[in-house]
Amino acid sequence: MSAETISVASPADFHVHLRQGQLAEVVTKHVRQGGFSLAYVMPNLKPPITNTEQALLYRAQLQAIDPGVEYLMTLYLCPELTPDEIRKAARAGIVGVKSYPRGVTTNSEGGIESYEAYYPVFAAMEEEGMVLNLHGEVPSSAATNTCVLNAEPAFLPHLRKLHAQFPRLRIVLEHATTRAAVECVKSLGDTVACTITAHHLALTVDDWAGQSWHFCKPVAKYPDDRAALQEVVREGHPRFFLGSDSAPHAAETKATASPTQACAAGVYTSPILLPLVAHLLESFDALDKLEGFVSGHGRAFYGRPVTESDRRVVLRRAASKVVGIEGYGAGATHVVPFWAGRTIGWEIVEEKEEVP
Repeated sequence: MSAETISVASPADFHVHLRQGQLAEVVTKHVRQGGFSLAYVMPNLKPPITNTEQALLYRAQLQAIDPGVEYLMTLYLCPELTPDEIRKAARAGIVGVKSYPRGVTTNSEGGIESYEAYYPVFAAMEEEGMVLNLHGEVPSSAATNTCVLNAEPAFLPHLRKLHAQFPRLRIVLEHATTRAAVECVKSLGDTVACTITAHHLALTVDDWAGQSWHFCKPVAKYPDDRAALQEVVREGHPRFFLGSDSAPHAAETKATASPTQACAAGVYTSPILLPLVAHLLESFDALDKLEGFVSGHGRAFYGRPVTESDRRVVLRRAASKVVGIEGYGAGATHVVPFWAGRTIGWEIVEEKEEVP
């Protein structure tokens, strides 16, 4: 590594949405374009991925689009998911199960309302070594004074309870946005980890209030919350790593709302992900933690270590590179990335075949 170039071993994105159909044809290729060779794929399709056969078919579809990426597949936690299906999925190489509280984000209408009913599933996951991925929010409710700004702290008692009940179960609190979440995960055992997105390292409430392109769920919170995310990255804590939550939506659904329909919730970062993360980490003096954050920490937690045959991605400092606002695709598949129209300080220049 020098002041002008950075070499990163086999970057891995441990939370990404690759969609389906024609949109998947456009966005799946952006994983590698953004510098990544591993994608941990979310299951909230229409209909969601709820069994082994569906997950394997989805993986085959993604591999047909770009076979140069390792796709780790997940199932959607739902009443139809049984301990027997967990054992079957584990034997087939399915890595995790994603939990969505009902109605809190895109395609979560079939999400859960109570965890106790799934304890037999979690016990089977613990036995099989599968990972439980938690969208860490509770649904908004006037009765409990809960909304998008405090839904994550309100969820944390559930995380603590699940960890106490299943101490050997690997759990990932996904896309943390608050200081409370960071402190909670740090206080728990080595089987609990946390993903952080690129955009939550950049945004606060003021950035998405009135700006639909920055609107996602969980929403970005207060400056002190963003500072907590930056601090734990700068610390190099091994249980905090990148999960981009890159979530493509057609530009027409991101750019507009109506009196009866909100704009789509999601920020799309895949095409520029590694340069963007480097740019952001450098802005808060954490560039030396880049490889751990985008590769080493997550790979260690998931048991996917870098091997000698893996690629290294080389970044070069870019003086005046602007992320294009034109985006990718057309019509219903037209997507525009986060940071569009803004300068980014790094660019990918090459991939080296072997990791020394």
